[in-house]
Amino acid sequence: MKQQRGFTLIELVMVIVILGILAAVAIPRFVDLRADANQAAVQGVAGGLASGAAINYAIYASGRITEDVTVDSCDATKGTLLGGAYPTSGGTYSAAMGTGTFVTTAGSANACVLQLVPTSGSTVTASFTAIAVP
Repeated sequence: MKQQRGFTLIELVMVIVILGILAAVAIPRFVDLRADANQAAVQGVAGGLASGAAINYAIYASGRITEDVTVDSCDATKGTLLGGAYPTSGGTYSAAMGTGTFVTTAGSANACVLQLVPTSGSTVTASFTAIAVP
């Protein structure tokens, strides 16, 4: 008589149950990737603003190049940071002071908060530092 090899019904049911539990835990984590993407987008724009402000101040501080841009606000729409424009896709960006008022003394580091109100999903924020250039 031949001996058959294979899985018993109990073993197959247990594997299906374990896979079901893993799916129930993992699927909700991957379904809402939009919130993570929005947070990454706002952090990327905030990083660009901080880098631009730092490079602009370095140009101003060197005194050799006169192409620096006045930075007297956290808000890019006033024509200071980013050439006066935020990215236009994915929602509406706005920036404001974290606390207090903007210090316009050359080289002053100002804590700013960038906010993204996405076309769908919840509002996300990121911090950046704007270095003043008179």
